[in-house]
Amino acid sequence: MNVLVIHGPNLDLLGTREPDVYGSATLAEIDTRIQRVAESLKITVRTVQYNSEGEIIDELHRAAGSVDGIVINPAAFTHYAYALRDAIAAVGKPTVEVHLSNIHAREPFRAQSVTASVCRGTIAGFGAESYCLALRALADLLRR
Repeated sequence: MNVLVIHGPNLDLLGTREPDVYGSATLAEIDTRIQRVAESLKITVRTVQYNSEGEIIDELHRAAGSVDGIVINPAAFTHYAYALRDAIAAVGKPTVEVHLSNIHAREPFRAQSVTASVCRGTIAGFGAESYCLALRALADLLRR
C-alpha cells in the first residue's frame, strides 16, 4: 500500500512559524512521526512539501498511477484553490485533508474549505498528530 503525504505552503517553516497556533514540531519531525506510523501500519509513505499550488497539482497528477491514497494539508490553499480541488477530484484516489490547527475555531475565512468536498474526510486541530490520525484512517479505509 502506497500513500502520498503532501504538505502545503509555509509548512516548511513549522517549528518557528506561529508555534502558538501550529505547535513547535518541525516538518522534519512530523515526517519522522508519519514514517513511524507508516511502518507500524506496514504501508509505504512518501512525503513532499510545496509552496506553489501548481507544484502540488503536478505532484497529484504524477501520483495518480502510483499511489493508493493521499493525505494532504492544503494549508492556505484550502480556502480558495479550486484548481487544487479539481486535481484531487481528477486523480480519484481516497484523500484525507489534514490541518494542524482547528480551522473552525480561527478566523471565519479559514472555516471554508473548497477541498473538503472531494476528500473522504478531514482531520483538524490535533497538531502533528492530525497527520498520524489521517494516515491510520486512510490505511483502514484502503484495507476494506
